[in-house]
Amino acid sequence: MLFLSAGSFCKKESAMDIIADLQIHSKHSRATSKNLSFESLEKYGRIKGLGLMGVGDFQHPIHRQEIKENLKEDEYGLLWTKTKFPFMWQTEVSLMFSQDGKRRAVHLLIFAPNGETADQIIEYLGSKGRLDYDGRPIFGITCRDLVKDLKSISDKIEIIPAHCMTPWFGLYGSKSGFDSLKECFQDQSSRIYAIESGMSADPSMLWRFKEDVNIVSFSDAHSHWPWRIGREATIFDLPELEYEGIMNAIRTGKGFKATIETPPAYGKYHWDGHRACNFSCAPEETNKLKGKCPKCGKDLTIGVDFRVEELAKAKHGYKPDNARQFFSLLPLHELIAFSIGSPLASRKTWEIYNALTDAFKSELDILLNIEKAKLARVCDEKLLELITRNRESRVKVKPGYDGTYGEIVLEHEEQKKLF
Repeated sequence: MLFLSAGSFCKKESAMDIIADLQIHSKHSRATSKNLSFESLEKYGRIKGLGLMGVGDFQHPIHRQEIKENLKEDEYGLLWTKTKFPFMWQTEVSLMFSQDGKRRAVHLLIFAPNGETADQIIEYLGSKGRLDYDGRPIFGITCRDLVKDLKSISDKIEIIPAHCMTPWFGLYGSKSGFDSLKECFQDQSSRIYAIESGMSADPSMLWRFKEDVNIVSFSDAHSHWPWRIGREATIFDLPELEYEGIMNAIRTGKGFKATIETPPAYGKYHWDGHRACNFSCAPEETNKLKGKCPKCGKDLTIGVDFRVEELAKAKHGYKPDNARQFFSLLPLHELIAFSIGSPLASRKTWEIYNALTDAFKSELDILLNIEKAKLARVCDEKLLELITRNRESRVKVKPGYDGTYGEIVLEHEEQKKLF
């Protein structure tokens, strides 16, 4: 596999891989790092191996000014730093409304083909509510109406349901979502060409819904650290780096090569559970418990695994003809931290991470491509074994639940072998 290095793109006769993370937030969104900047995103995006990122929160007035001051738009609708790293016009909104007698809450990604259209989107959103209090603003309009209104501005605007399975704000979420695209978007459903998988699901789970859309994957990063950005991403195989080419690939599948996913169990909502009681369980146990926490009697937060079984129209293993390849990977920081028994952001974890990324092209190249013999020159046997298992989807993860990330676990015999 050939990955395109960030900043090295130019027009080619043959296509090249572009690894894109197009769901980013700015420091103006709630629960995000205040150190988020285009400089930090570029620095760690290059180390990660990304070739394109979203600007995040473009409708926020302060961030809109930051975009203007730090990035320059080209003729293809992309924005570039002075050191030649590309970004795309992207934001995320939270819609909260009532439909069919139920409270609904859905997060949608919005992409604009250029700054002029982005400003028209900002004007429209400003007519629906405040834009200055949060980088991911809340509006009381339906998904159907938002799509209809934005498409009336430009058909080149793209709307994609974000982290589509999460309980609270996913299109299919157990708490406030819908049972299908059609139910949510109604007569505008044909204008939705893709859904974003989110960390607690992967394409093999979503294929079972038999929805006629492509499945993209992005990180929903709230900080610039490499264990956040690019943890999920989409790989495009295109001759040119431009907005229309990326969106045409998302719409038609032409030039859409693969996605990078975290193992679903790593996500914060894969299993059912109640975080306050430190209790989690598989869907089968939830049914036996009638959805109640056995420790306190409160409702369990129903996770993605359970919800998939509720909505699936096909059996396990179903794969549509247009299915794209996906790679299931844990971030390199997670592997290093586990191998040495140290926190993700510890000095020792960073030392090992920096040694590896200094020696090789990027983190994603290390995780996917670098030969074991070459890796062995830089990392010890334990970490090499974890990287190999990660590459082969053989790292076991205790499922996340109710807002708690999943954790790497080893069986007793594996523990003895490695440690």
